[in-house]
Amino acid sequence: MINTISQAAINFCSHQMQMDSGLIANHTDSSRYIAYIDITYTNSEDQSRVYIACDKNFLQKITYSMLFEEESDEETLVDMILETANLVVGSAKVLASDDDSMPFSISTPHFEKIAPFDFEYDTINTVSHEDFEMTIAMKDLP
Repeated sequence: MINTISQAAINFCSHQMQMDSGLIANHTDSSRYIAYIDITYTNSEDQSRVYIACDKNFLQKITYSMLFEEESDEETLVDMILETANLVVGSAKVLASDDDSMPFSISTPHFEKIAPFDFEYDTINTVSHEDFEMTIAMKDLP
């Protein structure tokens, strides 16, 4: 599933942000805006938490692309990480249902914090473009 969500994030960077991006093996420990969305797998009722974490510069670039704001306040950046999580995981939902890999439903995104990414996870990928990063991590829920 992490690969489907990572592909959705790459697609987001390409189509929404007009940026080429790729996956890197690790992530930096810098401060991030962190949101999560819980997903429920349609065929099993199992759940996972999907974290989306972006640094401030990347989030500001997203905000400029969508709202044309050159310098956004913290409230707007928090709204934008929530919207980014919704767009990426929502796109992954469509990708998963199109190829019948593992369809799922999504919950409402929640803002977690602005801090280095320090949550427990089962899998993690980072989408990178030059000096921008979007970390995607998943944790199975009990």
